[in-house]
Amino acid sequence: MEGLPTTMKSERRWRSKSTQTSKPSLLMAFFSCLAWLYVAGRLWQDAENRTLLASLLQKNSARRPKVLTVEDRLQDLGCKDLERRIVDAEMDLTLAKSQGYLKNQLPQSGSSSGQKLLAVIGVYTGFGSRLKRNVFRASWMPRGDALKKLEERGVVIRFVIGRSANRGDSLDRNINEENRLTKDFLIMEGHEEAQEEFSKKAKFFFSTSVQIWDAEFYVKVDDNINLDLEGLIELLDHRRGQDGAYIGCMKSGEVISEEGRSWYEPDWWKFGDDKSYFRHAAGPLFILSKNLAQYIYINSASLKTYAHDDISVGSWMMGVQANYTDDNRFCCSSIRQDKVCSLA
Repeated sequence: MEGLPTTMKSERRWRSKSTQTSKPSLLMAFFSCLAWLYVAGRLWQDAENRTLLASLLQKNSARRPKVLTVEDRLQDLGCKDLERRIVDAEMDLTLAKSQGYLKNQLPQSGSSSGQKLLAVIGVYTGFGSRLKRNVFRASWMPRGDALKKLEERGVVIRFVIGRSANRGDSLDRNINEENRLTKDFLIMEGHEEAQEEFSKKAKFFFSTSVQIWDAEFYVKVDDNINLDLEGLIELLDHRRGQDGAYIGCMKSGEVISEEGRSWYEPDWWKFGDDKSYFRHAAGPLFILSKNLAQYIYINSASLKTYAHDDISVGSWMMGVQANYTDDNRFCCSSIRQDKVCSLA
């Protein structure tokens, strides 16, 4: 009987101790459950977010812009079309310049029989040279019906002139009226007839005449010489079919570097220390075959001009396969009896 209370006391102590130790365990278990639920909730939320993002990406993938190339970007910005128009405009401008700044390309024409002409002779003239023109018309240059008959033989002669700086003024009107009566002018609409523009006149003359007339040769003549027309026709007739022909009284000469002197060359420094021009045909009269005139026409926009037209043409001939023909019958100041020109 004495041992029973001891046993009961011991049992009560164990139960009390067990009860005391189970409370923290329950709390730990409770908090563990809460933690697990929180983590599970976050994982579930993240999974939902990933699913939502995946669905949004899938929906937008079809509308996602493709990787653009440079060409695509130019097209989107409208630059590609602009670039094409700029290139077209540059090509049109180059063509217009090579045509002598003409508004419309002039049609090709030949003689009335449709055959290729022998020569187109362009006589340089100016606004104040009507008296000289009348002298030529009364001497070596045919007029009226005789001019038409000469064209039937394959030779065209025209006075070559540009337009006034003040377009449509009395100078232009007087030339128009004179041409209406004589019909012997080649009026170059794009060329300004001025002293400072004189060296460009050859470019306009050859570019314009090669478009209008289909000829073997194109002849430039100054208005201060008399011409043996039949002698010139005979010489050219013997040279038919000569491509690359650059014919004239060949010379070189001193480059004038002192401003204010006659024949001053602003680009004198380009001709070397000796200050000597290259070989070229003298200005009063020189001749180009058709292919050389066409070369000037095609490349007109980029051909450099110097102070004098004969030097300019000579510089252009240096860049092509031109056949230089030095014939002193074209030296207008020579004393040869068989020369085809003389100073007026």
